[in-house]
This record gives sequence, structure tokens and C-alpha cells, in this order.
Amino acid sequence: MPRACVIVLDAVGAGELPDAADYGDEGSDTLGNVARAVGGLDLPNLEALGLGNVEDLKGCPPQPGAPAVAGRLVQRSKGKDTTTGHWELMGILTPEAMPTYSHGFPFEIIEEFAHRTGRGVLGNKPASGTEIIQELGEDHQETGKWIVYTSADSVFQIAAHEETIPLEELYKGCEIAREILTGRHAVGRVIARPFVGEPGNYARTTNRHDWSLKPKQPNYLTLAREAGAEVHGVGKIHDIFAGVDVDHSNPTKSNIEGIQKTEELLRELDDGIVFTNLVETDMLWGHRNDPENFHRCLQDFDRRLPDLLDALRSGDILIITSDHGCDPTTPSTDHSREHALLLAYVEGKNAAGRVHEGEFADVGATVNAWVGGKAPPRRVPGQPFAER
Repeated sequence: MPRACVIVLDAVGAGELPDAADYGDEGSDTLGNVARAVGGLDLPNLEALGLGNVEDLKGCPPQPGAPAVAGRLVQRSKGKDTTTGHWELMGILTPEAMPTYSHGFPFEIIEEFAHRTGRGVLGNKPASGTEIIQELGEDHQETGKWIVYTSADSVFQIAAHEETIPLEELYKGCEIAREILTGRHAVGRVIARPFVGEPGNYARTTNRHDWSLKPKQPNYLTLAREAGAEVHGVGKIHDIFAGVDVDHSNPTKSNIEGIQKTEELLRELDDGIVFTNLVETDMLWGHRNDPENFHRCLQDFDRRLPDLLDALRSGDILIITSDHGCDPTTPSTDHSREHALLLAYVEGKNAAGRVHEGEFADVGATVNAWVGGKAPPRRVPGQPFAER
């Protein structure tokens, strides 16, 4: 039976898009700039697969006969966030950017949130998640008020100390915020950001949870499922798609756990789609402007790539891609408007160095075609770059 696996290396962008300057991201090139910052990439397994064919990368030369199709994908949606990127990979366009709040959320939103949750609010401004808990954590513990903040992305983030506000109450507060944030205030995600520790030494935990908007249907996951393929989400895929068109959720607390779960599924399943998000390049290192550890995170994936390839069966397709950039070498700590990388390998076939320059939705179109999904309506973008 046909199987497809998509792994999203979160925020591993492959060079600025033509409209990057409109987003303040001119010159961003996450992969290329990280390669230069660390004196050259050391990713031998990705290099052998064809990573150097994606773009000019120091330390990772092109491979004329690489076994994977390589290239860069253009984003048609407006925005540069996780939800927009993942949705478009599966054929869902966002023609208008989701709302952002460079000066914090309006009074009526905060007032209703405070009233319905029974707690006051601290912060209400754009901020680094690691910095705002150091700034406001002690006040939060003394008063029991929520820490609410946002970023350049369309997010409403709620931080709470796990010993001050129980996780269940934090999650319920996020559900309430999701109910409030509709219409013109329909942010892409509400995110729970629990933390622990003492004043001056707070640290976020792995109990994060996201509440996304529901994606439009049909998309390529819909079409594949209607043809009988089950979708197995790994990491935060279930959250990003609000559970829509994801049959099985496998939440993880680290990239290593996500890679292990992906390998397990590839060894166990007889058919279907494995859809994985590996978030640490974004969450831990991109936003913290740390190119050295960004590179080390990619090396962790590179070391496990042979295990993933070994778990493939003849005729399986493995697609490695990304959802946006988060260039750790630029002054900005926000996401960057970049191409998605593309590496697509079919077990038992050699792409002989073929390059594909397309759009994000080509990923979903290819996966849908691979598992025998239904033909998409005209409004669903994307063209398959490989077929069985």
C-alpha cells in the first residue's frame, strides 16, 4: 500500500521570498546564513540526499546525481507564521494575513478574557516568551494574574507558572480565549506557555499546547482521507490543524521524540500519511538568534536521518520541507518571509539530481497523488512534482 511521510523542519527557510522586503525581512536566508555563521554546514546525510541542490550552502556542495528531488517553494499566502505555512503545504491559502497586534490586544478583548477567566492580565504586549516570564513572573505569582503577550505572528500567548495556576486552568483559559478571538480578531493560534522555577530563574516547560483556527476544507489531507488514507500527526500537527483531517495525534516533547515516533510509525504502518513537525529549530534557537545551536539541532536530525530512510519501504515517499524562516543571524527574533526547502526521496528510485521550483502546496498535491487521493477542486492550489 502507498505511504507518504512529510517532515517539516520548523523555520528552516531557504532564502528570502520576492516580497520579503514588505515584511521587513530583506536579506533573510535561514539555511544560507546559518551555514556562513558556523563556518559551513556539517550535515553529511542531508548533503548526500541533495541539500546542497536546494540553494548555495557553505560546507554543503551540490550533488549532481543526488537521490532526492531538491528545490525551493514559493509561498502564495500572506503571512509568515506556522499555521499559514503548514496550511498552505496542504493546499489551504490564506489570502489575507491573520491579525497581528504590535501594540497589544484591544481593551475589549483583554477585558472579556479577564472577566470570563476570573483573573487579571499582565503584559499585553509583543515580547520574547523567555524574557517576559523573567520580567513578570514574580508579579504573576504574587497576584495570580495571567501573563498575556504576542509577537510579530498572529498569536495570543498565555503564560502561567504551573504551581500558581494549574495546567487544567491554563488550558481552559486558552479555550476561552479561542472562543473570544473570532471575526476580525481571529488570530491564528492561542498558545499555552506554562513555566516553572523561581524569580530570576524561570523556565518554560514542555506542556505547551496550541489552539488553532479550523482550516478550510477540502484540502489535500481531506482528499487523501476521503480515499481511505489515514493521517498520523506527530508533534504539534494536530494542534496546527485544530484536529481537522488528522486521524491520530502523537504529541511530543522534543525533536528527538518526534523523530523516534516518526520512525516507529514508518516501521509499523502498512499505509497512510505520517505528517511530522520538528519545532526546536524555531522555538529554541531561531527566536533566540543562536545559529550555532540551530546548526546543532539540524545535526541531531541529520544523525537520525539514516534510521528514517531505513524505515522506508519500496515505493514510499519522504518529503522534508519547512513552513517559514526564522533567521538567527539577523537582528529580528521573529519569523522571516522565506522559501520553503524541498527534499523529496522515493525509496527505490533515484531522482538523479532533479530540481523542482514550485509552491508550498505542491507538497500536499504530491502526497495526495501518492496515496491515491481524490482530484482537488480548482480552488485548491498545487501540482504534484512526483507520482507513483
